[in-house]
Amino acid sequence: MILRLVFAERSKTGQLDLEAVEMALRSAMHRAGAAALAELLRTTAPVEMEVSCECGHRARYHQMRPKQLLTALGRLDIERAYYVCPQCHHGQIPRDRELDVEGSESSPGVRRMMALVGSQGSFDHGREELASLAGLEVTAKAVERHSEAIGAAIAAGEQAEIQRAKQLDLPEVCAPSVPVFYIEMDGTGVPVVKAETEGRAGKIEGQPAHTREVKLGCVFTQTATDREGRPMRDEDSTTYTGGIETADEFGLRIYTEAWRRGWSRAKKKVVLGDGAVWIWNLADRHFPGAIQIVDLYHARQHLWELSAKLFPADEQSRKRWMARSLNQLERGKIEAVVKTLRDLRPASAELAKTASNEADYFERNAERMRYPAFRAQGLFAGSGVVEAGCKEVIGSRLKRSGMFWTVRGANAIIALRSCRLSGRFEDYWESRRRAV
Repeated sequence: MILRLVFAERSKTGQLDLEAVEMALRSAMHRAGAAALAELLRTTAPVEMEVSCECGHRARYHQMRPKQLLTALGRLDIERAYYVCPQCHHGQIPRDRELDVEGSESSPGVRRMMALVGSQGSFDHGREELASLAGLEVTAKAVERHSEAIGAAIAAGEQAEIQRAKQLDLPEVCAPSVPVFYIEMDGTGVPVVKAETEGRAGKIEGQPAHTREVKLGCVFTQTATDREGRPMRDEDSTTYTGGIETADEFGLRIYTEAWRRGWSRAKKKVVLGDGAVWIWNLADRHFPGAIQIVDLYHARQHLWELSAKLFPADEQSRKRWMARSLNQLERGKIEAVVKTLRDLRPASAELAKTASNEADYFERNAERMRYPAFRAQGLFAGSGVVEAGCKEVIGSRLKRSGMFWTVRGANAIIALRSCRLSGRFEDYWESRRRAV
């Protein structure tokens, strides 16, 4: 029928609308495929008179029950045998469990699609993508529900691994050792619904909080340096993990990820981050002996921000002061930086307090700022990988205009995106399929 219409249109106009033909043929193939799939499901569903029940007795066949199922080929109607146990009166449909559609009107393939598009952009945009690219009509709510459900399942699997880590019951990783193993950690705020910030102070004194902090960690390896001796991150070696949680909880999370990736087999171990105290507390607790490096660009930023306050109207003095301070920082002469800050005599008490805090920051992190020594070892001195991760894993999906999350929903999507961007989603889906 479709081909007759195509040839009739071409005879009439002398032209062929290839896109229209493509879409019409796809629709026809989907309908034919759905019919074939429905027949396959019908012929491979033998009805048994009794099946096992969880209570230990036998459930008896009661009746056939219909179900409409959305598959990658379109909607189809199926019938499944329903059983009732005469002892506990529990009803069950084993076929739904076998097909992995228990409690769902979407096939595993469609749920997988919804999770993928839901992890990429807004749920409504995902709905549009499925309609345009796969010819599937679903609601934005369905995309949200299945994306978060799959993300929550991934997160649950991560928690199971974290519990094993807490009990020191992790399997030995059988992987080749690498010269340098990096861990980077950072935090970034995510907008949440009002109920998730009850009792939490905002960044501005006296104002309520509008965000919750996601702690994100990444792990990657380095095997070589370039001709100039600059470090080169191994391609496709970066994996991510994170969540809205306490520092203690995140510490176990990043420890588990590091162990999974072969931390114990690394020849040289590095923890990179900004000057946040929680990062170095976790590094000391979970990664003792690792080289600790404060991100050079954050250290520079501290000096730039202070110089703007010290010399608000004197650009020449500000440049001279910065040139001297940056030179000291680049040479790893942190004691000299601290002395410069301690010797300042700002006009206001507030500015004096700021300068004192900055001196404390550099003094506290002095050994983490020996940049010439780090460069001599061919190590990274910047935490750009995790900062980029904060934008790619978190910001590009969870911080879009008008978005407000529950902690549960945000953590599910964070788990889903971390899994995908770490190259593990197909492995997760395969292991999930085997477990059904």
